[in-house]
Amino acid sequence: MSTRASRGAATIADWLGQPEEARTELIDGELVEKALPTFEHGMAQGQTIGTLGGAFHRRVGGPGGPGGWWLATEVDILLDGRGYRPDIAGWRRDRLPAPPKQRPVTARPDWLCEIVSESNRSVDTVTKLHRFRQAGVPHYWILDQMDRILTVYRHTPDGYLVALRAEATERVRAEPFDAIEIHVAVLLGDDPEE
Repeated sequence: MSTRASRGAATIADWLGQPEEARTELIDGELVEKALPTFEHGMAQGQTIGTLGGAFHRRVGGPGGPGGWWLATEVDILLDGRGYRPDIAGWRRDRLPAPPKQRPVTARPDWLCEIVSESNRSVDTVTKLHRFRQAGVPHYWILDQMDRILTVYRHTPDGYLVALRAEATERVRAEPFDAIEIHVAVLLGDDPEE
């Protein structure tokens, strides 16, 4: 679903002028509404940030994991003149020593993750895939709750390479967070018996 005054005419100022609760993104001059989150979507977002956060959203070293990342949910990001609000974003602390304070964040993320919503499936799996590749985002994860699959893309000089595609039943080491093993079902919001 999208709102547009005239196709392709929306600007960064139009995007930033939207009320925060509008949950819009500016893609190719069009204000695109993100799908309203379902309970299942919220569970996947929470489980993913929880799984990665303990090990990575911290200073480097010490007990509990390698650290070295800033992780955040639903942050407005400006990339190549387009405005996004990804489900989850991450920046390496060695590249971005302090968390960004401005809105939108203009520092390119090192990792983005979208949890596919049926109404925005093509935006997440096609449009954003192309735009994040063009912007040089090193890693893009797509968590597809309908198909029960995690797809991990790695940026290469030739474009995005599928670095990993795993089903809910699998335990994986998914880059750039391959220092820990992750149960894909947990990322999808499940509560599997371990």
